[in-house]
Amino acid sequence: MTAAGDTVAVVAAVARLLYSNGLTTERLIETVERLGRACGLTVSVLPAWGEIVLRMEGDSLPGGPVVETVAAAPTGVEMNKVTRTLDIVEAVAAGRMNAGQALAALRAIDRLAPVSLLRAVAMNGAGAVALAIIFGASDPATLLLTGFSACAGGALRRGLAHIAANMLTQPLCAALLAGFVAALTSRLLPDADPYLIALCPCMILVPGPHLLNGALDLARLRIALGVARFSFAGLIILVICTGLIAGLALGRESLPPPGPVVAVPLLFDVLAAGVAVAAYGTFFSMPWRTLGIPIVIGMLAHASRWLALADGTSVAGGAFIACLLVGVIVTPVANRLHLPFAAVAFASVVSLLPGAFLFRLAAGLVTLMNAGETAAPAILVPLVVDATTAAAILLAMAFGLILPKMMLERLFPVWSGVAPATRR
Repeated sequence: MTAAGDTVAVVAAVARLLYSNGLTTERLIETVERLGRACGLTVSVLPAWGEIVLRMEGDSLPGGPVVETVAAAPTGVEMNKVTRTLDIVEAVAAGRMNAGQALAALRAIDRLAPVSLLRAVAMNGAGAVALAIIFGASDPATLLLTGFSACAGGALRRGLAHIAANMLTQPLCAALLAGFVAALTSRLLPDADPYLIALCPCMILVPGPHLLNGALDLARLRIALGVARFSFAGLIILVICTGLIAGLALGRESLPPPGPVVAVPLLFDVLAAGVAVAAYGTFFSMPWRTLGIPIVIGMLAHASRWLALADGTSVAGGAFIACLLVGVIVTPVANRLHLPFAAVAFASVVSLLPGAFLFRLAAGLVTLMNAGETAAPAILVPLVVDATTAAAILLAMAFGLILPKMMLERLFPVWSGVAPATRR
């Protein structure tokens, strides 16, 4: 391959790795354009669902402008791949690596394996148990069964990843297993809380980074890509709900009502939040050396939410305050450490997602369908409440995370870790 061909291949490989592994669209475009300038090229980046169109022109391309269509879909979240790819971009820009060396390094990054099976399964269970504690669980039976269900679901997902190319199969089967375990618990162990045993392993499956990246694209008026990201995330949430309800139905049960609200002490809430963040950092293949950063941020966020709720703030208001804090801290940290903003931010606030309301809404809709024309009007009230509450929390989280990022990168680009040359 010629030197010009190596350069084109490097730009295309960087764009594909960053786009398919969770980097925000805005940062993707800025990074690829910066890499092009370092290689003597002017690069235009047009991302769409399933592909990226790159138009490159410059004196180093003897045949004139080159248009490269790179097949890539933004369906993954691999922090280690993003971090290493951005490090290579920095090395090329600083002149420490030529195009041939960069291309070889990028191919090695593409072959990186996910975290070990043991770590993935163990942290899957630990994250679900931490969420159960945040939601008020304290009895050993509930915590043990929640951890067992989540560990089994994590192992099932890893096994399915090797035999099924469809990305919807993994959350569907894991949610199905969680629902079936909760149904058996309801029949065999009445002292345990089947509601949390069903809920927490499914909360682990919610595709938060895709929702957040979709919201960022809509805020930047990339309507088509934002809608596509939301549709992908919504489809995953739909199959999670379907799997959960089907698993409960296999055990001839429906989603049990939540128990009474239990006030969790601040210390327990904060420590459990740290464990949940560590679990999500594992799911996103975050290196151990950087995992402590989102853990600390997530603990601070949960402390602020706990204090806000104790002061009488609504659930949506508490989520907004916590996410606002996370957005202010994560924006400079993610940019300077070459981490995907959406993955770090979501990992820090995962337990704030209204998964409980969404799953109850899905179960309530099934109940309404089964009742048919004989359904009592009172069935609609909890459905409306759950839907409205879920929407309010999602909007509060989106605004809380996105507004600080956009404002800080616009007003204080250097402080935010964004090079002045890339400021828009």
